[in-house]
Amino acid sequence: MHSNTEQHLTAIRQWLVQQNLDALIVPHEDEYLGEYIPAHNERLHWLTGFTGSAGAAVVTQDKAAIFVDGRYTVQVTKQVPAALFEYRHLINEPALDWLVDNLAPGAKIAIDPRMHSGMWLEAAQAKLNKRHQTVILDSNPIDTLWNDRPQPVLSDVRLMANETAGRNSAEKRQQIAQLVQKQGGDCAIITALDSICWLLNVRGLDVSRLPVLLSHAIIHDNGHVEFFIEPSRVPSNFAAHVGEGVTVFSPDRLQAQLERLDGKNVLLDPAISNAWFKLVLQNSGAHIVPASDPCLMPKACKNAVEIAGMKESHLRDGVAMVQFLSWLDAEVAAGRLYDEGQLADKLEAIRRLEPTLVDLSFDTISAAGSNAAMCHYNHNNQPQPTQLSMDSLYLVDSGGQYIDGTTDITRTVAIGTPSAEMIKQFTLALKGHIGIARARFPRGTRGYQLDTLARQHLWAEGFDYDHGTGHGVGHFLSVHEGPASISKKQIDVALDKGMVLSNEPGYYRADQFGIRIENLELVVEQSTQGDFSVLAFESLTRCPIDSRNIDVNLLTRPELAWLNNYHQIVWDELSPRLSDEAVLAWLRNATQPLQHAN
Repeated sequence: MHSNTEQHLTAIRQWLVQQNLDALIVPHEDEYLGEYIPAHNERLHWLTGFTGSAGAAVVTQDKAAIFVDGRYTVQVTKQVPAALFEYRHLINEPALDWLVDNLAPGAKIAIDPRMHSGMWLEAAQAKLNKRHQTVILDSNPIDTLWNDRPQPVLSDVRLMANETAGRNSAEKRQQIAQLVQKQGGDCAIITALDSICWLLNVRGLDVSRLPVLLSHAIIHDNGHVEFFIEPSRVPSNFAAHVGEGVTVFSPDRLQAQLERLDGKNVLLDPAISNAWFKLVLQNSGAHIVPASDPCLMPKACKNAVEIAGMKESHLRDGVAMVQFLSWLDAEVAAGRLYDEGQLADKLEAIRRLEPTLVDLSFDTISAAGSNAAMCHYNHNNQPQPTQLSMDSLYLVDSGGQYIDGTTDITRTVAIGTPSAEMIKQFTLALKGHIGIARARFPRGTRGYQLDTLARQHLWAEGFDYDHGTGHGVGHFLSVHEGPASISKKQIDVALDKGMVLSNEPGYYRADQFGIRIENLELVVEQSTQGDFSVLAFESLTRCPIDSRNIDVNLLTRPELAWLNNYHQIVWDELSPRLSDEAVLAWLRNATQPLQHAN
């Protein structure tokens, strides 16, 4: 394994010498800048052997460094040889700083503009060009040197009928075209894969866990779209499906079509589009209008059909969760303690019994005991998965991509008898979860204005959690969907009717235990007796919250009423879908109303 890394590093160094360059930056991202990278684009892995989901490497003629965040500090030492790469922290010691410190003035630093956002490249050039030269590459050396590069996965193009999508593509394209006009644009470049799929009512499986097609699109102010995807992949009824005004081009025509936008006002999202687009458009004489992707808000606010699909998929997902949790309790009671990998596999096997499941929505986080204290823990990054132990907590964060919706749920399960401390911290996190679930707020409210509701009970005791409270979720699309979120970050996007966000406060005590309670919430409108109607959350997730972890006396009456009501709904909606007596008995017990001690 490591000998490969050494060969690949040497090959890149030889390339640097041949090209008369001093350094190359290799990020984990690919040209689509998405969260998930298909195998044939895992360039950082090819160079370093590192399999984490975020990171970067820098190679000079005599040194190299790999940059990873706190999730991967242990993993990187196991996968990447220290003799070849220095280990650095991605956030605290960024790659650009390392380059400035390690290169002589005037050094030439190679950058592939396709692998970085336009925003990043601008900042990088501002930083490096004071003492060094940045050299923009036309092609990526790894693509030339990678002999056994996997073939791209070209999945079937799935056409989403109006019965599932709720609106046809022609309608969506007209709406987006009007938004483009409003911003003074003649056209917009759409680079986010989920936006393209939403716009054309198509889905695919080109990327693991993300039901998209690797493609690009240009939408014009008349609603016409140029869709860049291998034409042989497009089914014969595609034209009838999307309606008039969608032209399919081979991906190698992208540059030529961009160059035709000379003199046009072109909307381009600098945060999510790669820098190559900006460079090509600038060179072609187009006027770039920096603006966020016009599909973001319409995609985030689900229509009635999408909402119905999200609700329905959460019921099927709830059935799978309940089957898994009842099985787990029975196994623990019988003294059979599995490891994290076996548990993740078992949950996936149960989910896959449902024919409408297309894929998982992300790699399951299955964390026993102290591993759960790492909030993005992945057992696949460990030498071997940890086994459950008695009198501890087990955290499982998982989800599914169904043909009519996307799910994401976290439950923290008592294994044996949790300690008083675990119960207290769980209850504080639960109070925060209920605080979000019960929130009612006026239109125009931002996610960061609600975030305190989730943290206040932990804060009061001197505790907190180091992640956001909620992210947007797509409709059979990305499990992490923008633009809205609930977190401390002051993101200036109002929550609106039809958005789906996660509600996932937690608490993590290093080397001891971790807790997270996550449901998905739909933003709905509610009338009031007051001066205006308000927005509120309706929980979509259907699965009990483990009452063995709850100190009922720390809950207020309204909090307890919410919990008992939620459990009643879970029982009412899931029990008719279950036929196994043992599972039904488990669910009846898990949804029993709780009471305050007198």
